[in-house]
Amino acid sequence: MSKCDKNKITSGTKEWADTNVNCYFGCSNDCRYCYAKKMAIRFKRKTEKNWKVMIPNEKVITKNFKNRHGRVMFPSSHDITLKSLDNCIIVLKRLLIAGNEVLITTKPNLSCIKKICDSFTEYQSLIQFRFTITSLNNELLKFWELNAPSYEERFESLKYAYHAGFKTSVSIEPFLDKNPIPLIKQLSPFVTESIWLGKMNYIRRNSFQGKDKKYYDLIRMNYGIENIHLLLNEIEQITNCRINLKDSIKILLSRYSKDKSINYFNKAIKPISRYS
Repeated sequence: MSKCDKNKITSGTKEWADTNVNCYFGCSNDCRYCYAKKMAIRFKRKTEKNWKVMIPNEKVITKNFKNRHGRVMFPSSHDITLKSLDNCIIVLKRLLIAGNEVLITTKPNLSCIKKICDSFTEYQSLIQFRFTITSLNNELLKFWELNAPSYEERFESLKYAYHAGFKTSVSIEPFLDKNPIPLIKQLSPFVTESIWLGKMNYIRRNSFQGKDKKYYDLIRMNYGIENIHLLLNEIEQITNCRINLKDSIKILLSRYSKDKSINYFNKAIKPISRYS
């Protein structure tokens, strides 16, 4: 696996995989910050109202996959839910039979993770889970990730996959707590690979009024450069797990490259494989 320069900025899913596969249009999680949703609405593939209605992509579900170059991320623009599970398992099986290394990305539903783990024990060497767990606070999760599982269910999913012998990793992108270090420390004993920390890429500009205003005010404070500095200092003290910064934070720090913030950046990030 090739090494990536610690300052290199990549784009989109290329931070994690060479290609990606999706077998549904839309996502029932309906996360407020979802970039895939934003793009689907922009190009009139979906609307704000029907994005959360997941429509199966029969062309992908019935496809026989070949062995691809590098890692495959599955899925990248929808999630694996109880309603999509059967079709997701069909696609996942065809990817694995072809010998593909697959990064399974999900805001995990425990029943789904149990079914996947139990179905693909013989392919453990080709699978790594990357669970999106963005906060310890269910109030924040419920606001930002409307229909996604609770923190407790995601944590139980991580532990289940870990104890089942699968490679596990975590994405804390976007981090919703002002200080995600307690979350990192709770998750890290069950992570075999890496934990990724990132900021929110899409924050709606027209959400400054009413009862929602406090959530948008708080999230902007999370990503102030002063708070990022504090977090990087704390990250340096964590030695029992590998923490990688997502490009969303690297880009933020690059804007301050003329001052000492770049030193924090260089100290906190070790040379990594993009497949970690």
